[in-house]
This record gives sequence, C-alpha cells and structure tokens, in this order.
Amino acid sequence: MSTEILFTREGRIGLITLYRPAALNALNRSMCITLHRQLMAWATDESVEMVVIEGAGDRAFCAGGDVVGLHTAGRAGSPEWEGFFHDEYRMNHAIAHYPKPYVALVDGISMGGGVGISVHAPYRVATERTVFAMPETGIGLIPDVGGTHALPRFPGDFGTWAGLTGARVKGSDCVAIGYCTHYVPSAEIASLKERLAHAHESVDHILATFDTEREGDSITPLRDGIDYHFSHDTVEDILSSLDDGDDWAQAQAATIRTMSPTSLKLTLHGLRAGEGASIEQCLRLEYRMVSAIKSGHDFYEGVRAQLIDKDRAPRWQPAALEAVDITPYLEEPAWGDLRFD
Repeated sequence: MSTEILFTREGRIGLITLYRPAALNALNRSMCITLHRQLMAWATDESVEMVVIEGAGDRAFCAGGDVVGLHTAGRAGSPEWEGFFHDEYRMNHAIAHYPKPYVALVDGISMGGGVGISVHAPYRVATERTVFAMPETGIGLIPDVGGTHALPRFPGDFGTWAGLTGARVKGSDCVAIGYCTHYVPSAEIASLKERLAHAHESVDHILATFDTEREGDSITPLRDGIDYHFSHDTVEDILSSLDDGDDWAQAQAATIRTMSPTSLKLTLHGLRAGEGASIEQCLRLEYRMVSAIKSGHDFYEGVRAQLIDKDRAPRWQPAALEAVDITPYLEEPAWGDLRFD
C-alpha cells in the first residue's frame, strides 16, 4: 500500500489522508489507483457509513497533480501520460457516483486534481485557510478532472471566470462561488471529524451544526460583472466585453491574455459543452483534449515557464487566439476513448 495516501477507520467513517505534505499533497498515478480501489472496497463494507478525505500538513488539501512528472512523461512519449489521466478520471467518476456520503475537508490549498477529489462530492467543507483555483490555462492545460462538468454548475458564470483566469478564491468565498457547501473554522475541523466518526446524527445535521456564518464576502459583489462579461460564447467576445469595462474588468482581460490561447479556447469549449452534459461525457471530452495536448507545444512550455525555469514568460504557439484550431483536440485519441466499465 502506498505511504503517500493513508486509509484508517475511525468509528463509522473511512478516513482518507493524502500524505505528501512536502509536495502539498499533490496526486500521482499510484495515489489515484489506490484511492479508487479503497473507495470500491468501502462501498460494500457495511461498517463504513461514510467517507471523509483530508490532506496532511498545515498548508494544503491537495495542490493538484504531478504536472512536472507529466511533463517528463509526455516529452518522452511515454504511455504514462495517458495512463495517469485514465486512472485519475476514473477515480473522479467513482467519487461523483459514490453510494455513501463523502465529505471533503478542504482545509488548505485545493487546485486542479485536488478539486477533482472534492468538487464532485455532496459535502465540501471550506475553512479560512482554503484556497481554490483551477490554474490550468496558465500551463497550457485545461480545467479537467471533471471541471468541465462542475464549473458550469457554479452560480452564474463564476465557473467560466475561474476556468479562464485561474483566479484564486479564498475562505468563505469558496462557498459563495459554489465550490464548497459549508464553512467551518479550521480550529473546529478536528471536532467536526470526531463528531462525524462517532455521533449517531446524520451528516447533514452535523455539518449544519458546525457551519459558520460567513463574513467578509468579497466575491458576491463581483457576480453581476462576472455574469455580464463571461456569459459570451467565445474568448474573443469575452475579452472585448472586458476591455470595455471598469478597472476590474480590464485587469481580468490582462490576466487572460497571459494564458495559452489554445488552452483558453479548449477550456471555454469544454465549459459550454459541459452545461448539459453528464459527468461521463465531460470526462470523455477532457480525455480527448489532454490526449491531444500530449503532442502539442503549450503544456511543455507552460510547465517550463511556471515550474521548471520559473521565468514566468511562456512563449505560446499559436500566440494569437485567431490562429487556434481546436478541431484536432476533439477527436478520439489513437489509444481510444476513456471507458468507465
């Protein structure tokens, strides 16, 4: 069993602890496979009434996937690339359809893959330490792990804004945008976990008891502007609208223009397609996109610029939105579509 993810029993709960604190609990392929297998085992274990997932350490719930490892695998043409996404997406699918209550204690950073192991759950608890982001357009990727299913279901166009800009949302604002369902101060998480494990009350009742009134909501006042500017169906139209807006809107436009044009177009296509789609359809489309990204340019350049050389100066190809053709990214990959059987 992997020492990077721990499984314990506490009373009536099966507890999952992501245990890579030095790596901000980032997911690798082994962790995805192990987590999926354990979820299936607990699904038929009558003594496990619910599942709770947390991250070790005091900084992160889960900061995403091992994108530097994917950079290496993709450059080498290794099947580890498609293998990772295959196993991660099937795990996300299992969480979305889990037959027992699943509670994500998002006490810290949650980005990318961390969102995938939490956002599909019926219960997601934010604290004052929570930081949510889907920053993939800045590294030449897309907000995947079922993000194209989850983000369109955030209130209004919060999901489109978050997916295109990679904006970081903190604390109780994570409830306001729709990422989390409850807000509990970090100091009370241990008591909440104890109550979930040993009380005879329902999950809903316990979480309602701990749920704290949220103060300092900084995101709701932006809702009208976000809905107005980000409701358009092309990236070009969104940028045009933002350019004609106030200082905040123009700052969003400036941020978007630093992102991979290919990723921006793929992301918006995925988000709009995901509005009426099933989780299976969304994950299958995401798998097609990331499979094509493997043989592209921008992911390797984005990871180089942001995480390897850290010069923060990616050179995207194509560099202009009008030069991007996403058609090849929507085709079935040579190794086949994602399957869930």
